Amino acid sequence: MAPSNVPAALLRLLLLATSGLLGPMLSGAAPVEPVEVSLLAGAQEKGAVCLDGTPPGYHLQRGSGGGSGSWLIHLEGGGWCSTLKDCSGRRMSVLGSSNFMKPLQFAGHGIFDSDEIYNPDFYNWNKVYVRYCDGASFAGDAEGQAQDGTTVYFRGLRIYEAITDELMQKGLVNATQVLFTGCSAGGLATILHCDDFSARFPQQVSVKCFADAGFFLDVKDISGERSFWSLYNRVVQLQNVRQVLHKDCLANKEPTECFFPTEIIKSIRTPMFILNSAYDSWQIQNVLLPSSSSPEKSWLSCKDNIGNCNSTQIEVLDEFRNTMINDLNIVEDKAGWGMFIDSCFTHCQTLFRISWNSPTSPRLGNKNIAKVVGDWYFGRSQGVKEIDCQYPCNPTCNSLPPP
Repeated sequence: MAPSNVPAALLRLLLLATSGLLGPMLSGAAPVEPVEVSLLAGAQEKGAVCLDGTPPGYHLQRGSGGGSGSWLIHLEGGGWCSTLKDCSGRRMSVLGSSNFMKPLQFAGHGIFDSDEIYNPDFYNWNKVYVRYCDGASFAGDAEGQAQDGTTVYFRGLRIYEAITDELMQKGLVNATQVLFTGCSAGGLATILHCDDFSARFPQQVSVKCFADAGFFLDVKDISGERSFWSLYNRVVQLQNVRQVLHKDCLANKEPTECFFPTEIIKSIRTPMFILNSAYDSWQIQNVLLPSSSSPEKSWLSCKDNIGNCNSTQIEVLDEFRNTMINDLNIVEDKAGWGMFIDSCFTHCQTLFRISWNSPTSPRLGNKNIAKVVGDWYFGRSQGVKEIDCQYPCNPTCNSLPPP
């Protein structure tokens, strides 16, 4: 996905990210020092580099008190690049080079918040925000030549492995509780690496995975084309992601199909929580209504804001929702798993206080996301699997920021 056609929802996340994690704190809050970026040691020797060859980075904020032995590892999102031209272009941005990575502000931002009021279960944990600079959900291992003759490095898998190893040396190896998370393309990365990540810890350590807005669907766009499948196919081929795909899936299906969460979750053994909107704004704008499908003017208005969609268009969006619900049926039978599938027109809900835990957060079963995720992780309630009714049934969605 080229920077020139980054959708509004993702662009908002990227702009926030580059200005300090997800933007300034909410007004009225005391200023808190931003978290510096740490560049991976020995990145070049390990071949674990960003698209432009610079070392990848992460932001580590140490835990305190009762949370000093607990770790939250979050993989950043930011779409994918599926051609040499697109990937080469990303080298001049934070999504392809650590040269553009700046300190991030964790305070006031959802699951990264250190305020116990807004983040009661994870506020004092060690928190790590791993930057995304490979363009293939931390999964590729290849390289290519740009038009100017320079090398483009597709080393997402090595980045994931090397940063995990470095964090182990910085205390992660002694963790008693771990939550492995990611948003969007980082959510897909969380699903891809979930079992490998949990296998690095002794059995007595509580390791669980949490994918936010990473459940991407293999559906046709409104023109009848599998345009998103085609994008994934190009990513799989260009960046050589086959190594991270489950062997039991590859035995029966094409590698591209095995890159979709619907197939991946069938093989995952580690407890996982899936947070997604059934009307995911990014997927509606880029999977269902990509520019290549040449949507009519009325569709463009609907694509921008679900409130502008007519009844016929809502029926199409409902079909998308129903596909997601059907694909998630397997979660109902997985012990220790959880999900929160709301009907809000949004994308990535853990990184913002307004959607994570505030008086106006989306609610299902009278619980917001922070409460449901905490109940799931700590086993405080049984059957933490919530699915919303169809749009526009949930009035608590109205407070969310526009996508």
